[in-house]
Amino acid sequence: MKRLPVFARASRSAALAVAALTLASPAPAVAGEPAVVRLEAVGAAFRATLSDGSVKQGAELTGAMLVFNVNGAPLRVRIAAVSPDPDDRSGALLLHDFRVAATGEPLCAAGPDGKRLGFPLAGRTTADGRWSNTEPGTFELVCTAGAQGKCVRFGYQPWTTAPDGRPMRDYYNACVRMVRADYCGDNRPWTRNGTAIDLWDRLGIQTSDSADDATYSFEAGWGPDGAVCVARTRIPETVTLASLKHYCPRLAAAPACDQQSARAAGALLFNRSRP
Repeated sequence: MKRLPVFARASRSAALAVAALTLASPAPAVAGEPAVVRLEAVGAAFRATLSDGSVKQGAELTGAMLVFNVNGAPLRVRIAAVSPDPDDRSGALLLHDFRVAATGEPLCAAGPDGKRLGFPLAGRTTADGRWSNTEPGTFELVCTAGAQGKCVRFGYQPWTTAPDGRPMRDYYNACVRMVRADYCGDNRPWTRNGTAIDLWDRLGIQTSDSADDATYSFEAGWGPDGAVCVARTRIPETVTLASLKHYCPRLAAAPACDQQSARAAGALLFNRSRP
């Protein structure tokens, strides 16, 4: 993969907040028109079940209005457009243009590629920053500019199974920790927006392209609970290696960190960054 500037801002989370969904229609609603009785995210797309038993999903929901309950007040978000992600080799990822109905502005901030898009992600993020799908019917809206959206687009789709038989959610969680420099695995990021990193994994889904670039050096190996070892911190002005080991005693006990020792310690992902 190409080295990328990382943006550590959080996604727009909407877990457990869906109040209703209205399907757009060119004609006024009429009595007896099917109503939405169930809305869910399947993978990274919406599926709506109607009262007549029919189902609309994916791009069929273009124009639909999502109504969220945010701190007791309704937030209406229109699905302005839905299109396949051109960078997704699986063909399963749909990018949504979410618009705040009151202003027409995109819900998502712009990422490094300039896109202001997102998608629903079935499941929810726990307090410690781990993705979980143990609560049926929950989902979050994630933006392509954030760590969650990036990691899904990198190929770590948490609803799938990895080629080695391991749940891909472990790779996804490791990726989110890595993008945010969440070394301790406590949902505390130690990075800075716009910082360039190079990442790769033990499955070959992403591969490194900085091995011959002397301006990059090995930073850490990553698992779903954070870093398994750290060679150096990404932004020393934010946290030094000595301070990090104070915050995370388990990292102080880790041996000297390089790709080989990180792999032996169970790392799923690895990264380099510029000192």
